[in-house]
Amino acid sequence: MSFICFLYQVINNINLLEFTIQSPIFALMKFNLLTTDSHTSARAGTLISDHGVIETPIFMPVGTAASVKGVHQRELNKDINPDIILGNTYHLYLRPGTSVIEQAGGLHRFMGWKRPILTDSGGYQVYSLSANRKIKEEGVKFKSHIDGSYHFFTPEKAIEIQRSIGADIIMAFDECTPYPCDYNYAKNSMERTHRWLTRCIETDKKLPQLYDYKQILFPIVQGSVYNDLRRASAHFIAEKDAPGNAIGGLSVGEPHDEMYSMTDEVCGILPQNKPRYLMGVGTPINLLENIALGVDMFDCVLPTRNARNGMLFTAFGTINIKNKKWKNDFSLLDPAGYCFADLEYSKAYVRHLFSVNEILGKQIATLHNLSFYIWLVRQARKHILEGDFKAWKEQMVVQMEGRL
Repeated sequence: MSFICFLYQVINNINLLEFTIQSPIFALMKFNLLTTDSHTSARAGTLISDHGVIETPIFMPVGTAASVKGVHQRELNKDINPDIILGNTYHLYLRPGTSVIEQAGGLHRFMGWKRPILTDSGGYQVYSLSANRKIKEEGVKFKSHIDGSYHFFTPEKAIEIQRSIGADIIMAFDECTPYPCDYNYAKNSMERTHRWLTRCIETDKKLPQLYDYKQILFPIVQGSVYNDLRRASAHFIAEKDAPGNAIGGLSVGEPHDEMYSMTDEVCGILPQNKPRYLMGVGTPINLLENIALGVDMFDCVLPTRNARNGMLFTAFGTINIKNKKWKNDFSLLDPAGYCFADLEYSKAYVRHLFSVNEILGKQIATLHNLSFYIWLVRQARKHILEGDFKAWKEQMVVQMEGRL
């Protein structure tokens, strides 16, 4: 652990609910739970990794192939300023390949990013490649979307690949169930995910650390939208005493109310002294509602993907910047005047860039959306610490529901 992180721990060791998580299975990690909101289950904390401190709740920009699309690392550091980003095991395994990343000294050095990184395990690609994969007890055979070549992921291989990539937080290999799916399929899938987790843990124990920092493993709760399955999975995962836990298989088409119900069910079981990561979620409103239920970490491609299509998120609703109504609107992109990432560009200018298919328009929109997401979760943290999160959240949800 770096001296800076160590010093941070010493300074913040006063008046904190501090939890040190260490077991023979998992590497050392420290999660400090500063406070829980008195009117909701929202939490504010800090997660200490060897690459820096992660203040929760947090949103992780998605850097699928060692790059957050359309964003230079300099802009990530200076303008968006996230505590952590996410990489994709499936895509990095295919290109550039683990040998290249290992030769570079790990993903941080390969992409020039000095802060924490989380990698998913490839389990979501098992879900998304449904037409080109076959699931067995041993693992998953799938066809590459690049050249049609066949590959076989096992729980053991998913951990080996992530060890080579070198993210600070790595994920257990799981199956993300589709929505809708019948009860028996969801149950069988969940039980297989649990068996795969046991294999992931054993592999994680055996493999040496490749780099000069520790990696930690998060298991994933599954169970589709069935309460009893979610409860069973949450209990199984909690018993593994991992340093953090993830909730998977949501935001795959189910109504938002069902997502919130499953999140609430699971957060009531997962340990309070461990961070909770809701995978692949979601809209700004989704983030606030799930923070209120006790979730600490999020990731989603929505802010970057929607930005490239001209949709901007703001504190007062969404903007389709390609609409003609913005042609002569010279006000700033952000109607509240927050100037996320110091983007002092007018709506008229960004609309013009989209209308002439200038790539700068997509870049500005991406910077805006990611900056807004980071601003939103940091505002949530601020209001949790100040004790007025519930009222602020309810106001923000109403504001963000509309279109400008």
